[in-house]
Amino acid sequence: MTKLLLGQLVVFGDTPQDLTHETRGAIVIGDDGRILWRGPLPLLPRAFDLTPREDYGLSLLMAGFIDPHIHFPQYRMLAAAATDLLDWLTRYTWPEEALYADAEHAAKAADIFLSRLFKNGTTSAMAFCSSHKVGAEALFEAALKNNMALITGKTLMDRNAIAAVQDTVEQGALETLSLHEAYHNKDRLRHAVSPRFAITSTEAQLKSAGELLQLCKGALMQTHISESKSEIEWIKTLFPNDRDYTAVYEHFGLVTDHSLFAHGVHLSESEAQRLHDAGSTVVHCPTSNNFLGSGLMSMNHLLKDNRPVSLGLATDIGGGTSFSMLQTLGETYKVQMLSGRKLKATELFHMATLGNAKRLRIDDETGSLAIGKFADIVVLDPSATDVLAARHPLSNSIEDVLFALAILGDDRAVQATYVAGKKVHGV
Repeated sequence: MTKLLLGQLVVFGDTPQDLTHETRGAIVIGDDGRILWRGPLPLLPRAFDLTPREDYGLSLLMAGFIDPHIHFPQYRMLAAAATDLLDWLTRYTWPEEALYADAEHAAKAADIFLSRLFKNGTTSAMAFCSSHKVGAEALFEAALKNNMALITGKTLMDRNAIAAVQDTVEQGALETLSLHEAYHNKDRLRHAVSPRFAITSTEAQLKSAGELLQLCKGALMQTHISESKSEIEWIKTLFPNDRDYTAVYEHFGLVTDHSLFAHGVHLSESEAQRLHDAGSTVVHCPTSNNFLGSGLMSMNHLLKDNRPVSLGLATDIGGGTSFSMLQTLGETYKVQMLSGRKLKATELFHMATLGNAKRLRIDDETGSLAIGKFADIVVLDPSATDVLAARHPLSNSIEDVLFALAILGDDRAVQATYVAGKKVHGV
């Protein structure tokens, strides 16, 4: 049924500077879950005068958050203490992901996982699954039920892990092709070829992943790169003939304009240049990098004017420590301050919405409140907590309001979440 949402509108255009703020605005959502009209409430067409409405008062209505790097089977694993990334994988990740060989476990977990996203205002995501086909099927099906834009695929890994989470080159290829055929472009779903990282795939499997990326038309590719120094040292021993970490992926045809690489904390100048040239994306995961002690990813380094690397921003659950993109924005601000770059709130929110949508190639359907796009919307209460309520009267602009939410906000600030016009969180 057509519905009307009222509140303050925060609407981004192509750049963070292209922002429209309506202190009393309206969004009309059609029967198909898409935005029919958006603008100042006094200009609402008379045809919608009797449309059922939900009035959020002074709360902000904006595009839902998009998380381009998160691990579905790690949703329970937050705060798993370890000495570093490789210790964390061995002690916690492999045993947890082994549970996803069971279809019933995976199906229950998928519903919980999406509910956590919705509670935090996240309406779209690209997620890693385990190496089990049934786990990826469970997440695809859960997203399908919610008419959600979601990108995923089964993880490819055939070495350096326990047997319960390994596949083979042949099995990985067949199951990846099967998932692509079954789910890619089914409603709002997309598929991603998903080698975990070069440490857990043999050269034969990485070669197969490059071939799969060619065969799976329109698919993205997700993996990890240069997250920790110990990981990079291991890469040197596994691939002694490649000059650096990026070259390993280049060797197998995995560095493309459809490729997203999580972390990129320790990329060299040469690697950044080559990722720029290929049109690849690096996804910044600050809470994960901080928690595991991986290092500070410098946007000043990756965004050099002569060769800017495409950047995304993500939670990286469960190495990341919060499902909240608001908390992720706050950690991004702090990490970049330490790295010599001061970000505006509008830049942070743009990255987490339309910016991430562009990185995932779903900006034609989500990421902003443009008419015709799906009504993927988060409602943010700038006075949701005692601390925010005390801070809010000091804000003199929408930049101030957004900044306070980024630094002080969490899931409590998310008053409601809509996916394709359907309320999936909130009363």
